[in-house]
Amino acid sequence: MEQLTLTIVKSPQTTSFISCHPYKPSLGSRREKRHIAYAKGSTMRRDITQIAKASLLFQNAPTELVEPLLESARVTRHTRGETIFIQDDPADVIYIVVNGWIKLYRIAANGTEAVVGTFTKGHSFGEAVALRSARYPVSAEAVTECELIAINAVMLTQMLESNPKIAISMLTATYAHLHNLVSQVEQLKSRTAPQRVAEFLLELCQGSDGPCQVILPYDKTLIAGRLGMKPESLSRAF
Repeated sequence: MEQLTLTIVKSPQTTSFISCHPYKPSLGSRREKRHIAYAKGSTMRRDITQIAKASLLFQNAPTELVEPLLESARVTRHTRGETIFIQDDPADVIYIVVNGWIKLYRIAANGTEAVVGTFTKGHSFGEAVALRSARYPVSAEAVTECELIAINAVMLTQMLESNPKIAISMLTATYAHLHNLVSQVEQLKSRTAPQRVAEFLLELCQGSDGPCQVILPYDKTLIAGRLGMKPESLSRAF
């Protein structure tokens, strides 16, 4: 995966790119590439539990309802390029990202890949179709090494029927996905390609003004797909 460190100068009027050089991760940041599954009844790492409870899916749900779901959930680790599920697979699992990045995409009739969304730490996906016992309308792939919390959709549906309070969290997560899709459509319709690139990079910046450095979270080909651009057009932007 190509990663770059960009130095950006931000001001209320303009965004300028003043340097671009390869990013070299430290050896200590590499993770062992293996699959992990926690069986029911095992103890989930505390940091993973906290990420799940802070996610949009569960942050407004009562703790006494969330904990049984997490106790029965499993944590999986995936390598870059690994498929999580394929379009039209039965939607029987809801996922929360612990770390890394996931992309959702569809393959058009002409073979073109259309990136629907990208998700990282604390984001959930698969809720709406899983609760309808439908099939996934998209495919999901790990674009970096990642860990996911896999939640049994049948168990969550049963809990919704007996404890309607958790439905508020589900509606919140579903609304967030809808809002993101609307924002994407607006961006594609009303922004030029350079403007879309600038907005993407600004979202990665931590500060509000002045120079900053950002590390691209995934390769430039995916960034181009996410922004509705051709890779060569993105390369000309920086």
